[in-house]
Amino acid sequence: MALRHFLDINSLSPAVLRNIVDAAHEMKRAGKKVPARLSPEGIDLSVLVMIFEKPSTRTRVSYDVAMRQLGGQTIVLNHSDLQLGRGESVSDTAKVLSRYADAVMLRANSHTTLVELAENSTVPVINGLTDKSHPCQIIADIMTFEESHGPIRGQKVAWVGDGNNVAVSWIHAASAFDFELSIACPGQMRPDKEAIDWLKNANARVEITDDPQTAVRDAKCVVTDTWVSMGDTDEGYRKQVLGPYAVEQSLMSAASDGAVFMHCLPAYRGHEVSAEVIDGPQSVVFDEAENRLHAQKAILSWCLGGIA
Repeated sequence: MALRHFLDINSLSPAVLRNIVDAAHEMKRAGKKVPARLSPEGIDLSVLVMIFEKPSTRTRVSYDVAMRQLGGQTIVLNHSDLQLGRGESVSDTAKVLSRYADAVMLRANSHTTLVELAENSTVPVINGLTDKSHPCQIIADIMTFEESHGPIRGQKVAWVGDGNNVAVSWIHAASAFDFELSIACPGQMRPDKEAIDWLKNANARVEITDDPQTAVRDAKCVVTDTWVSMGDTDEGYRKQVLGPYAVEQSLMSAASDGAVFMHCLPAYRGHEVSAEVIDGPQSVVFDEAENRLHAQKAILSWCLGGIA
């Protein structure tokens, strides 16, 4: 079997991504016992190494539990636990870990670290988050959308706020899963140039505007994220610029009837979202958080050969 990395939504075919989401749905229906047909061969002897350059709640716990429910084992390492923290090269680290583990999940400060790790690894590498993208989150988000509104193909999702790494993965997903995506963000916080350049040549229905009301019109789902991510040093400026992009009940009311609200968490009530919205009946944020577990199981199963 060819080496299977899970690095970005736009690095995989729509068919593979669809199989992963469908498997995630099936994993959830099955509960803690993974269906035999989705269980990779030899998983009981498999080890996942998880490396965290950034703190994590959902990624860390969901991947740990996911690998255990599949039947494998995990090793968790912070940046300070590795010789990387003392100057060892990423390429040498990748070659060594490939001799010990069956897969590596990295939550990295820089996307270049992820790419270098994958280029030098002989076992699957998974993107647990970088400054450029967050593909694992999007698998869980699409799964969550489909639990409320059925297949995402042809439907509309609205992103409101900072055009950050999660927004970039939503852009990639709009092409792969064939849905409409409308992004509302300030001009100075639009998705990065690489994502915009990619979009110019992609078969994707993506609109970028500075008007939240326009973005959410007819949307079946409204998504936002924290205004101040780890590593941001301009908190006051970001809150000022993003203030008009807060998801409040008036904005949710402008979306389609039955629209759901999603946020990858952690959330800060009174900033990017009101308590009325995130704690209200349209919010599916905790279903979304739970679905990280089922999405991670499906991703791991695909990487290790359990899913076509």
